Amino acid sequence: MRGVTFFSGGKDGLYALYLAEKRGIKVPYLLALKTSIGLSPHWENFDALKIIANAMGKTLLTFDMAEGGDSLARFIASLEVDYLIAGDIFLEEHLKWVEWLAEKAGVRSLEPLWGRNTLELAEEILNTGFEYAIIAVNKEKLGKDWLGYKFSSLEDLDVFLDKNPAVDPLGERGEFHTVTLSGPLFRERFKLEKLSIEKSEKYWWLRFKVMRDD
Repeated sequence: MRGVTFFSGGKDGLYALYLAEKRGIKVPYLLALKTSIGLSPHWENFDALKIIANAMGKTLLTFDMAEGGDSLARFIASLEVDYLIAGDIFLEEHLKWVEWLAEKAGVRSLEPLWGRNTLELAEEILNTGFEYAIIAVNKEKLGKDWLGYKFSSLEDLDVFLDKNPAVDPLGERGEFHTVTLSGPLFRERFKLEKLSIEKSEKYWWLRFKVMRDD
């Protein structure tokens, strides 16, 4: 069995990929989407995504959503995979879109994180060895001083939640977005180098590089 997974560099999608491979699904492809609705802090740092994909030995594919969902379905069908994998947890609208897309492409959708308790899931991700850092914050929910904050341990999670008790542990309500810096999928680990803090209508976000952390 083979699959393709949506890829932004964030923790949720990569943990979904990790769980899919634990089930015996080979995932050679990572699929990054260029959004057609607003700015994506992940896409704005595409050079970092290429480095992360290479560290996993995966082929990084891109698709411009301006071409539409039907074209995306045809693109996924051309990959000759069995599964479309995503890291949704609560967002039912996106879950239904993934299911529609998979059906249109003639593959099965796989959402291994769906419906999980986000605190338990955050602890599980960290205990599995993933490390990740915040690269964007919703201006209404978190201060820009949290940009670059790194989650390497349960203690880091506890500190963050103690200071931000109203924020979901995984940012599942859009409070923050992340980039993954190390984990069992990676051949090396990275550190984040901040280049600049940028502002969009919705976010404070980082331009950054990922550097090998020796």
